[in-house]
Order: sequence, then C-alpha cells, then structure tokens
Amino acid sequence: MLLDTIFFYYQKLNREIKKFHERKIEDEYIYLIVDGIHLKVKDGVRYRKRVVLCAYGVRKDGRRKLIDFMIVQGESETAWEGFLGDLYRRGLEGKELKLIVSDGSKGLEKALEIIYPRVLHQRCWRHKMENVANKIPRKWREECVEEAKKIYQAGSRKEAVKIYWEWAKKWREKVPKAVSCLEKDLGKLLHFYKFPQAHWKHIRTTDILERAFREVRRRVRPISCFTNRESCERVIYGVISNLNKNWEDTPIEFTQNY
Repeated sequence: MLLDTIFFYYQKLNREIKKFHERKIEDEYIYLIVDGIHLKVKDGVRYRKRVVLCAYGVRKDGRRKLIDFMIVQGESETAWEGFLGDLYRRGLEGKELKLIVSDGSKGLEKALEIIYPRVLHQRCWRHKMENVANKIPRKWREECVEEAKKIYQAGSRKEAVKIYWEWAKKWREKVPKAVSCLEKDLGKLLHFYKFPQAHWKHIRTTDILERAFREVRRRVRPISCFTNRESCERVIYGVISNLNKNWEDTPIEFTQNY
C-alpha cells in the first residue's frame, strides 16, 4: 500500500514537471542569468556526471524567477543552444531583455550569439576572479586579487577602467597570465555599468544561481548522487518551486527603475 502511494505521488509529480518544462514563458524579463551545476546521476549500473542548465530572470519591477532547467551530458554549444532555443520557442524571445549574465563557458557564449545575438553579454566577475587567482603564485594571490576587486567596485565605468590600468601596470610583469586573463574579457566584464547603479550587485555575477545550486547540493548530500534522471528532476524541481514561491512576495528592491 505504501509503495503504491509513493508510486502514485511520483507519477503525479512527474506530470507536473512535464507541464513546467512545456509551459508558455512570458517575455517579460530584462535580465537573464544562466549557469550550470554538475551532479552525479546513475545511468544503468554506473554513475555519471551530468550538468543541470538553469535560467533565472528578473523583471523591471524586481520580481524574479528561476525560469527552467535542463539536465544534459555537458556544457557544449549544442546543449546550451538546445536549452536556450527551447526557452525562446516557448516565448522568451528577448524583446525586453537588456543583459544576459553567465560564466566563461565557450559553448554557452556561442549559443548566446545564435539565440540572443542582440543582447549584451555580461561575464560573471566571481568566475573571472577565480580564473585570475588560479594564475597567480600564492605569495601574491591575496594582494593581487583584492586590488583587482576594486575594478568592479568602482563608482563608474570610467573609474573602473582607470583602476584596471593601474592594476595591470603594477602586476603585468609579475603575473602576466593573470592580467591577460582579465584583460581579454574586460569589455564584457564592464557591461553592467550601462544600467542603474541599484542593479549592479545583482547583474555582475551569477551568484543568485549559485545560491540556488547550494540548496540543491544540500538536498543531495545525504544520498551523494541521484539513482536516476527522474529523481534528479524531482529534487531540482522541488528546490526551484520552493524558491520561486518564496520570491513571489520578496522582489528585488530596485531603488532605481530601469
């Protein structure tokens, strides 16, 4: 009897998840943040790494939502194009979209150029700083990274560029690879300055998705991995639904309108 009840519940939840993946999406977001989380899912008799692609949107009034997710084998251009293309076909055409924030995934960058070629692309500062830090010897790492953070903490784009050149001049000889790593993406790292200052901290990183992913990992920790794809979908859907419900009455408080 208990097994029948559990089976019935899972079947009902699976249908609910299917409707979530197929629903129409309102084209109402001005900011879109996209990222992926790596998890272990059982495939037959072996456990394999899978990636959960996820999209989070923010409207003009500060209301936000985790829009959808997709479980794929890896962050290839094909996978990201499939995910973003599905969002587009279901209504997220990007007519109101001003900025897309992401990490440095090459596959994602190429997919964005295909699906949303006219939308500005903001590179995530947190991911970039991690990449920069990995190219700095330990003896200089803390000092160099802390000084680099002042770039995105500047009060304007002009000031940020000035701070960058001062930082680059000081560190280029000691850590040329770190400086080059930041310099090659500087333009995309500074796009957030084109928007109201009250929005900056929300759109210069993918941190909001990272916090959602931490909740997924917390739920997974006791079992270490998922027994199948369906169980993975159910847990992620549960976390997303709970976050979206909590956010309904707690929009981001933009003190400046777009």
